[in-house]
Amino acid sequence: MANKNGYSDLKMFYDADCDLNVLKGKKIAVIGYGSQGHAHSLCLRDSGMDVIVGLRKGGKSWAKAVDAGFQVYEIADAVKQADIVMILINDEVQAKVYKESIGPNLKDGAYVAFAHGFNIHFQQIVPASNINVFMVAPKGPGHTVRSEYLDGKGVPALYAVYQDVTGNTLDIALAYAAAIGAARAGVLETTFKIETETDLFGEQAVLCGGVTALMKAGFDTLVEAGFDPRNAYFECIHEMKLIVDLIYKGGFSMMRYSISDTAEYGDYVIGPRIINDSVKAEMKQVLKEIQDGTFALNWIAENNNGRAHFNAMRRIEAESLNERTGADIRALYSWNKPETLLESEKGVKVGKLF
Repeated sequence: MANKNGYSDLKMFYDADCDLNVLKGKKIAVIGYGSQGHAHSLCLRDSGMDVIVGLRKGGKSWAKAVDAGFQVYEIADAVKQADIVMILINDEVQAKVYKESIGPNLKDGAYVAFAHGFNIHFQQIVPASNINVFMVAPKGPGHTVRSEYLDGKGVPALYAVYQDVTGNTLDIALAYAAAIGAARAGVLETTFKIETETDLFGEQAVLCGGVTALMKAGFDTLVEAGFDPRNAYFECIHEMKLIVDLIYKGGFSMMRYSISDTAEYGDYVIGPRIINDSVKAEMKQVLKEIQDGTFALNWIAENNNGRAHFNAMRRIEAESLNERTGADIRALYSWNKPETLLESEKGVKVGKLF
């Protein structure tokens, strides 16, 4: 059934629609303690849930989880104890870990959860028929999931039920979403297919690939025209957060209300010249390659072949002029001391450009 806008009536749930009591008496094993893993574990515990953490023995996250007060087990041992298993390790290793340590150790009627549909949708993981499968996918990084929870708010999430053996998987999924704070903002119905395809497209064409490529192109254009890299960085990279914050708070209209009329005019007349029909045509090709599995096959092959191309691209980007300029500038901010730098910034060379 479609609504007045022609879209299907997808359900949105909030705290009042979710019953945390369905999680009481159930042990939740969070597999992974990275960005999402640490956020889910801490929020679930603060919501009164029984949480353990499953990790690779000797991994760098083990000590962090122990220091946070969690009981930490090797993955297989955590799964054996759990009624609900949330898999929050990297997409590219999930299938191997599931086959070796998760699938064989699941209880009959257990619930397996994901925060991204990649491995289910592309059939890298095929759960047994006696297992419930659902997804709760927060629409934000783990650190934001945690900070919003602590602030009494939440990051909105998508939910989906893929396999419902016990008949109550929807209730479990919604309760899980509420326990990490997502239902404070809203939890929207989806499917594993829709979440996977739209998430991959958003990351590649807009949020990560598109935006960073746009900022780099602007930075390079100014530098190649003879402008100081610091000036180019401020104009094309640094100010992006200020603009996005306004859009996050009140949409394009609030952003345009807050900028100068000169900037707003430039927005209307120049924006379509930059992001034109040829760009949209390429976006459509990107979406096609996501939907037909081309991207998934390429990413799986990259990991199976030692990630040589991926690692080379990561190194080249880390050594780029815009990255070195940004690190140099951030190091000069009065509030940025060495002990407050993000983990990703600690290895970046600074003070070498100017």
